[in-house]
Amino acid sequence: MLYPMLRTLLISFFDVDSAVATNTPFVGLGNYIQVFADPTFWGSIGRTLYFTVVSTGTELIFGFVLALLLNAKLKARWLFRAVIVLPWAIPTVVNAAMWRGVFDAQYGPLNALLTQTGLLDQYRAWLADPGFALNAVIIADVWKTTPIVAFFLLTGLTSIPGEVYEAARIDRAGWLRIGRSIVLPMLVPAISIVLVLRTVDAFKVFDVIYVMTRGGPVNSTQTIAYYAFNTAFSNQQFGLGSALSYIIVLIIFAITTFYLRLLRRSETSLL
Repeated sequence: MLYPMLRTLLISFFDVDSAVATNTPFVGLGNYIQVFADPTFWGSIGRTLYFTVVSTGTELIFGFVLALLLNAKLKARWLFRAVIVLPWAIPTVVNAAMWRGVFDAQYGPLNALLTQTGLLDQYRAWLADPGFALNAVIIADVWKTTPIVAFFLLTGLTSIPGEVYEAARIDRAGWLRIGRSIVLPMLVPAISIVLVLRTVDAFKVFDVIYVMTRGGPVNSTQTIAYYAFNTAFSNQQFGLGSALSYIIVLIIFAITTFYLRLLRRSETSLL
């Protein structure tokens, strides 16, 4: 891992515009300055932040609800847990291809369902709509990743001693009070871990966008990782692409550091 990391860092200080380039002048921080001066970069940052916040927040909410259901004393609970994990077990590329088919403008089942129920008058090109395409990608990501979030939170729920619930019932605490005063505070470490993992993973999202939209339409789904890919491999600007890669690394490092500090504070408050 060390060699490609150092090699990429080195390339980011040179003007490398081809894989076989022989003239690669040293530009210092020129690539980084050019990136920060590019409006496309800031647009991709905004879309990445939107994707990260919406997908992670939605997965956390749905995952918490699923965790509560999976923690309930139901018959064949093991079967529900096995079924719930299936979306996460599907490879990301397969998941993205499946959702691309769901949103297909001509043959997609979503259009068929909405038109047959009278909610739409005609088929809609969902992935060609700049105002909806990124939300379609978020739906695909949420469907795949919510199960693993649910299992992280389920682990936290099962670690709460039963005596705590019994003591709360003796004090005649309602389910809302139990959830707010007992469950959520004791789930803070699990929630923090989920936030770290999912935020980092969502911020560098690439594969689901590559399969579903290729960054379109009109760059409406072009996140920072896809922008770096286009810059380096489609436009053959490897110096700029390397600078973008390290900017992504620095942003992820800052996000992770922030979350880890929150995790330490939450653990200290619980102790």
